[in-house]
Amino acid sequence: MTDIPSGDWVDRYAPASWRPYLRLARLDRPIGTWLLLFPSWWGIALPARGFPDWRLIALFGIGAIAMRGAGCTLNDIVDRDFDSRVARTRGRPIASGAISLRQAWLFMAAQLAVGAVVLFCLDWLAIALSFLVLVLIATYPFMKRITYWPQFFLGLNFNWGALLGYAAVKGALGWPALLLYAGGIAWTLGYDTIYAHQDKEDDALIGVKSSALALGNKTRPWLFIFYAAAIVLWAAAGATAGLGFWFYLGLSAVALQLAWQAHQVVLDDSADCLAKFKSNRLTGWLLLAGIVAAHGL
Repeated sequence: MTDIPSGDWVDRYAPASWRPYLRLARLDRPIGTWLLLFPSWWGIALPARGFPDWRLIALFGIGAIAMRGAGCTLNDIVDRDFDSRVARTRGRPIASGAISLRQAWLFMAAQLAVGAVVLFCLDWLAIALSFLVLVLIATYPFMKRITYWPQFFLGLNFNWGALLGYAAVKGALGWPALLLYAGGIAWTLGYDTIYAHQDKEDDALIGVKSSALALGNKTRPWLFIFYAAAIVLWAAAGATAGLGFWFYLGLSAVALQLAWQAHQVVLDDSADCLAKFKSNRLTGWLLLAGIVAAHGL
C-alpha cells in the first residue's frame, strides 16, 4: 500500500541523500511527466510543416520534468497532513519527515528556476501564457478541499502545454490549439478519475473530494463520455489544422485504446486502476504519431 516503488533505479543507483528529492519530484514515476509533456508535443507538432522542431521538443521535455517536479513538490507541501493519513501516500518524503518543509520549498524554487531558463528560450506569447498558468498551478492543490472535480482543474494545468507548444511554433493561438487543449481536459477527466479510484475509501474518511467519489458506481459510463468528448474535440482540432488520413488513423487507434480503458478497468482494484492510468502514455504516443504522420507522409 504505497505509491513509492522499492528496489528501483533510485534505490540501486542514486546516492542516499538524493533519493528523497528524486522521489519528491516523482522522477521514479515518470508517467506524470509523460502526461504533462504529450499535450505540448502535440501542440508543437500540430502546426508544423513536416517533422516538429527538435529544439522545441527537447526544451519542452526539460521543462516538463522541471515543472512536473515543482508541481508535485507544491502538492506534497500542501497535502502533507492528508498524505500522512493515507496508506498509499504516507511514505512520501515530506509526509514521512525525510525532507523538511524548508528543504522542500528550496527544492521547488530550484525546479522553477530550471523551468524559467526553458521559458525564456521561447517567444513572448509563450512566455505570457506560461505566467498565466502559474495561477492554475498554485491553486490546483487546494481544489480537492473545495470541489469534487479537482480532476477538471488538473486538466486545465496538465494540458496547458498544448497552447504553449502551438504558440511557440506559430507565435499566435488559433482554433486548432484551443480544441486540442479542450480535448486534453476531457482526456484528463477520464484518466485521473481512474487514478482517483485508488484512494476513494481513504479520501472519503479524511474528507478529500474527487470525481471518483462524485461519480461512484456511475464512473464507467462517464469514462466513455469523457473519452468520447476528447476524441471529438481532437478530431475537430485536426480538421481545423487541415490534417488528413494519417491523423484520423492515429486518432482511431487512440479511440480504441481509450475505449479499452473505460471498458476493462476494474474500479475496485487499485493495481488495475494504476495500470490503466499508466496506459495513457500509449494514448499520447498514438496521437503524436498521427499528427506527425499527417504532416510527414
